[in-house]
Amino acid sequence: MIKVLVADDQPLIRASFRRLIDSVPGFRVCGEAATGARAVAVAASEPPDLVLMDVRMPGMDGIEATRRICAANPHTRVLIVTTFDLDEYVYGALRAGAAGFLLKDTPPTELIRSVRAVASGDSLLAPSATRRLIERHVRPPTRRLDITEREREVLVLVARGLSNAEIAQTLYVTLSTVKTHVSSLLLKLDARTRVHLVIAAYEANLV
Repeated sequence: MIKVLVADDQPLIRASFRRLIDSVPGFRVCGEAATGARAVAVAASEPPDLVLMDVRMPGMDGIEATRRICAANPHTRVLIVTTFDLDEYVYGALRAGAAGFLLKDTPPTELIRSVRAVASGDSLLAPSATRRLIERHVRPPTRRLDITEREREVLVLVARGLSNAEIAQTLYVTLSTVKTHVSSLLLKLDARTRVHLVIAAYEANLV
């Protein structure tokens, strides 16, 4: 059973998320929080597998809550759910350890698909939204990457939103080879998720 914590300061949204998550076989909401501080406290008492985290909340915001939860519970996945065009803090949340983000107007079926993906260990990479987000917030590149040329090619394709299977087809290599390169990139770049690989690619001016 995948345990989900819902953190949002709007009761209606929390209730909507709870009904949706509880309707999915294998998932249950283990707690709710209206503030970042409460989310951290609930996560400490009963570590969830996944947190649906708003960014703007009273007191401690979702960014700081994400940082603390990820630091205390390395296996907990945080999925930011926010209003992209209005929220300038999503990039900070990704840097704090979040596995990805969604817009609050995401259709229920897409939300469920995304929750399943993040809970299974994947990162949520909506290519167009990710690109817009990073282009808004990444500063001029200063990062140098100590990676091989093949790893650089894989990193660029990851940043463009391609799946492992699509990367394998593009580079004419096996899927297992791509997975090996991605794992190596995560280790070398000290990246928690594929989202952070995208950030690294932008910071290095590869895309």
